[in-house]
Amino acid sequence: MRPHRMVLGLLAGLIAGSLIRAAHSPSLLGIASLVEPIGLLWLGAIRMTVVPLVVSLLFASVASDSSASELGRIGIATLGAFVALLVFSAVVALLIARPLIDDMKLTADVSASMRATASAGAVEAAGAVAKLPAIGSWLASLVPVNVIKAAADGALVPIIVFTLVFALATRQIAAALRETLIALFSGIANAVTRIVGWILALAPLGIFAIVFAATSRAGPGLAGAMGYYVFALSSALTLFALLIYPVASMIGRIPLGWFTRAVLPAQAVALSSGSSLASLPALVEGARALELPSPVTGAVLPLSASTFRVATPITWLVGVLFLAKLYGVSLSVSATLTIAIAAIALSATIPGIPHGAQLMLAPLLVRYGIPAEGIALLIAVDTIPDLVGTVTNVTGDMVVAAVVSRAGVAERQGEPASSLDA
Repeated sequence: MRPHRMVLGLLAGLIAGSLIRAAHSPSLLGIASLVEPIGLLWLGAIRMTVVPLVVSLLFASVASDSSASELGRIGIATLGAFVALLVFSAVVALLIARPLIDDMKLTADVSASMRATASAGAVEAAGAVAKLPAIGSWLASLVPVNVIKAAADGALVPIIVFTLVFALATRQIAAALRETLIALFSGIANAVTRIVGWILALAPLGIFAIVFAATSRAGPGLAGAMGYYVFALSSALTLFALLIYPVASMIGRIPLGWFTRAVLPAQAVALSSGSSLASLPALVEGARALELPSPVTGAVLPLSASTFRVATPITWLVGVLFLAKLYGVSLSVSATLTIAIAAIALSATIPGIPHGAQLMLAPLLVRYGIPAEGIALLIAVDTIPDLVGTVTNVTGDMVVAAVVSRAGVAERQGEPASSLDA
């Protein structure tokens, strides 16, 4: 797997799509429509492997002969890494979000235009907010009534809960039966991993097709006042992603060059798909190339890709401050601190629906006198920040894997596998 080929596919898609957009030729735009299904097929193939890969890796890791104390260390280390990185994200957001937003120059015309956009999308946004589950309903949904239906719906967190319970129960049955189940799920994991390898070999083509089609329709950038928000949030997320690289190096004891090459394929998938779960197979491949322990690749990475959203504090704080400035609402220091704490506490409860992070902001907006219809503004320009945020989340997933590996779960042996250079 050659990460630079994925990057080349991404850049080629951006350049070709921008040229077609600039040409304003209907026939050339038609070419983009013909190319897009190639990317969608590739992305569908990636997502096809997610559920069997998560279930098989997680079951084989938890049901194995690892001691209960080792499993406990994995859980504690993973939770600690989640909380620590979320707190770090909130601190970075508190330090840079307000200066970024204060530097934005909004004219009266721009403000009026954005308010009109918010009014046009207010009904749709309000309806989406009304459909969000309450915390109690979300907790109840963690226990799937029908596991097969949950898998078909892509509800990965309930599947993970069931897989954990099933694996823990398997540890209590006869050794011969337990070994049979572990062998079965290990075989599934190996077979799916082979499929993932085939799919990732086509990654440059798939990434090119997706980015090419999207860029040819929307253009390479956004103009006017909306671009301010896109720039501020994307810059903050990129900065934070770069800041956590040294965490993998200093705490995970992985040289920056090795870590960069290992996480780059997953970042490329994230930037083209906007999905942390779609990036999971590439994350697993990168962790194996770094020779991280099997409990990390089998348990920590699936859990992290499913529930850990380290970009949430930055996304929330920049979004709320942007809307506050737009609508002329002054937010105190205590208010921004409250938003940051809420982002840490609620990041795992964000529903797996499009723009879930923005929709969850509604109660906070109302609390501080910001019109809830402003959510429509954030959603309208969420495409680029969502892609950058997904890259940040995926980077955080690999950092968590490195930190948990170093926490004493199991030692890595030797240098990273040569597949990074293959």
